[in-house]
Amino acid sequence: MTAPRERPAPPGTDALADLLFVLDLEAIETTIFRGHQTDAKRLRTFGGLVAGQALVAAGRTVAADLHVHSLHAYFLRPGDPTRPIVYEVDRIRDGRSFATRRVIAIQHGEAIFNLSASFHVTEAGVSHQKAMPDAPSPESLPTFQERWKHLAETDPDWYHWPRPIDQRHVDAPSRERIVREPRQQLWFRTIAALPDDPLLHACIAAYASDMSVLDTALIPHGISWDDPGFMGASLDHAMWFHGPFRSDEWLLYDQESTVSGGARGLSRGEMYTADGRLVVSVVQEGLMRLRTP
Repeated sequence: MTAPRERPAPPGTDALADLLFVLDLEAIETTIFRGHQTDAKRLRTFGGLVAGQALVAAGRTVAADLHVHSLHAYFLRPGDPTRPIVYEVDRIRDGRSFATRRVIAIQHGEAIFNLSASFHVTEAGVSHQKAMPDAPSPESLPTFQERWKHLAETDPDWYHWPRPIDQRHVDAPSRERIVREPRQQLWFRTIAALPDDPLLHACIAAYASDMSVLDTALIPHGISWDDPGFMGASLDHAMWFHGPFRSDEWLLYDQESTVSGGARGLSRGEMYTADGRLVVSVVQEGLMRLRTP
């Protein structure tokens, strides 16, 4: 990794240092890697972390001129946040312009996650894109601390939880339980500058993509993750990377949920750079199970 670009690091940057540490996988063999975790207080491993680590493992086995353009993943079992995760990479195909990898994440002798990723050399071609939707600037929106300051005393563990990603919600998040159409927008970037490593920026986007997309399916029902009787989890996740971007610069994450039913909800999102380029598309189906409290 090259040195990060200059940007003042705010208090709490240790959360980003922890994220970079867990994304820097330990190589056990040429196609086997170990991913560590630093957030043992969670009930289960955050799905975005597993996706990010699996993408790192896949990317470590392809040539430097190949860049990820798509990934498709299934969350099979809850991860244990107190134990490392082993990633086994299968070199499915190495072509002249594309390479395909399959990654299995293993804990306690069982597969907990499966990822397929495709990598592509940079090529010129015709281009078009959907126009970036209107959104207020991130600097005009409240920070996490400002939006949730009323919970600093009533829910201090959640409020003070170290967060490596700076999120600025345009709309009321699902935790506010305001029933409305299943759409939301937010800006995000890392809380400090990152090294100039395209794979790392893609992995950070994969990590951040799982932080809010399923929430969009909860909005029309007035449900929040901490409601008694609600159980939510990522089931499968797909991403397409359309062009270069930096995850330490503001990205607009425009999201909508098109359907829910049968204890599942489908959401999709698009990530735009501040100058309007559509750089990532996301689709996720998640578990939305309601039980009697």
